Parts: sequence; C-alpha cells; structure tokens
Amino acid sequence: MNLMNLKKIIFILSLAVSVVCQAKTINDRLYMEHDINRILPDDCDACGCAAGNGSSGFESLLNPQFIGVKYFAQHYKAKENLFVKDLTQDQYFNTLQVWGKIPLTEKLSVYASLPFHFHEKKTIQGDININGIGDLNLMGIYRIISSKDSFHQLNGGLGVKIPLGRFDEKGASGVNPSFQLGTGSWDYQAALNYKFQKNKLAVLVNTDYTIKTENRKNYRFGNQWNYAATGFYQLAGNKNTIFSAKTGLQGEVYDQNKQFNEALPNTAGSALYGKLGFEASYKKISLGSEVMLPVYSHLAGGDIEAKSRFSVFINFGI
Repeated sequence: MNLMNLKKIIFILSLAVSVVCQAKTINDRLYMEHDINRILPDDCDACGCAAGNGSSGFESLLNPQFIGVKYFAQHYKAKENLFVKDLTQDQYFNTLQVWGKIPLTEKLSVYASLPFHFHEKKTIQGDININGIGDLNLMGIYRIISSKDSFHQLNGGLGVKIPLGRFDEKGASGVNPSFQLGTGSWDYQAALNYKFQKNKLAVLVNTDYTIKTENRKNYRFGNQWNYAATGFYQLAGNKNTIFSAKTGLQGEVYDQNKQFNEALPNTAGSALYGKLGFEASYKKISLGSEVMLPVYSHLAGGDIEAKSRFSVFINFGI
C-alpha cells in the first residue's frame, strides 16, 4: 500500500512526543508494574532536522517521571546543487536536548523537550554551520487503556511545537530546506502508543502525526507521519538493575512543502530504518542508546539519501 495514502487514512496527530509509563522489575517479569512506555519525540526529522519532530528512539520502558539529556545525530547525502545528478554533499544534524516528564494525575502527565541544534553541511565552497536553540515541544499524555493483567496498554498524546528556533528563508531555497534550527511555525501533534508485555518480552507499536502551519515567511513544511514497532527483551535484572536489548523498524513519511500555498517540487519523501539498541537502569538512573540504518530512503524526491542515525540518553527519576 502506498505510504502517502496510508498516512492520510490515519487520523492520528503528533510529535516530537511520547508516552511514558512506570517501569519496575517484579520477580522474573519485565520492568513494568503500572504505566510503562513512552513515545518521546525528538526534534529532528528524516529530511533534515528542525523542520519537524523526529522519531528516533522515542520508545522507552524506564522511569515514569524524569528529567534527562539526549544526544541525537543524523547523517545524510544530498545533491551539491540543483544542477548536478550525484549525491556528493555530506550533511550532519546534531541535537542535544533537555527533556522531562511530570505526572499530573494517575493517568495524565506532561512532557516537554527543549533542543539545541548544531548542524553542518560540507559544500564545494566550504563548510556551512548553524547552531542555536530549537523549537520547544509540549505534550499532554493520557493512559487510555490498561488491562488488569498489565499485558496490554494504550496511551495517547496531544501536543504543540512552539517556534523558538530561527527559520532562515534563504536556507529553505536549497536542496534541503530542512537545514534549519526551527520551522518558524506553530505545529500541532498527536500520538498513539500500544504496548504488549509479558514476562521478559515487550513490544511497542507507535504512530504519530504532525500538522505544520505556515510561518511568517509564508513557508509551510509538509505534514509528517511517523510509525515504529520495537521489541524489547530483558537480558539481565535484579531489584535495582535492569538491562534489556531492543530492535525494530521505524518509518517516516513527509508531504510536500509549500510557499505562498504553492506546492514545492522535490520536498516530499519517505524513509524506513532498521534499529538496534539497549536500555539499562540502576535505581532511578536510566541509560539508553540506539543505532539506525536505512532499509529504504527516498527523501526530497531522491535529492537526499539517509545514511545513519545514532542516539544516547541519560535520565534521572524525580
């Protein structure tokens, strides 16, 4: 089925965001007792970076309430300019973000993340670097369903991205208009996260959708749909410590960008990644990392190719 058509069928909006649930080891059961997963959004997307909320590593099984730091790196190959055929330009997108999740009630919590971006692209004329604060993400997360045996759980979230990052209109005219610190627009997000967990095995299925609006420069980045399925398996654990491996697939689909309400060519696209990583915790401290490699990549009408992604985070329970 065409991913663009499938995306339009899904009426699930999102982020940059996520759903967290409570993690705890009980005898030989996997980490959870009550709430357990989360879909925490990143601030980089597959077509570049701050032009959308990303979706790398937004599932976790640790820490129901926390504050932490995450580093997220992306590498792409792009056309040097519109008049060449080969993808020769290396583009590197790096984000260091502070994030946190605070419960308000037993079922409702608030998530926030504030990124700092430092990006680089290597051109014939020399390296181009941009860095600065990105867009602020805020989301409310609600536990919709939780079975009595804790095997099944469904969480949902609604959020907003506040345009704190700088948008460069000149940069939007290049091969990769997403080489930005922010979209310059108020964007709206929704997410769903389903978890099945039994004994030492857990499976998370996530989907989120972002509606992007027109900014003051009359530029509008295309709406974005993310989806992922991730399996976790506990390799070791005791009363204070847990170590688990995770693997899965993650996909992203982008609509065309628009300027003055006119669709721009070579701005839509999609990508599918395979991923492998781990998560570990000691009491209230959790650590995780993930590597992602493309299974399929057709970004910006083929003008951009995804190469790799890497992320690492450390969270402190509060």
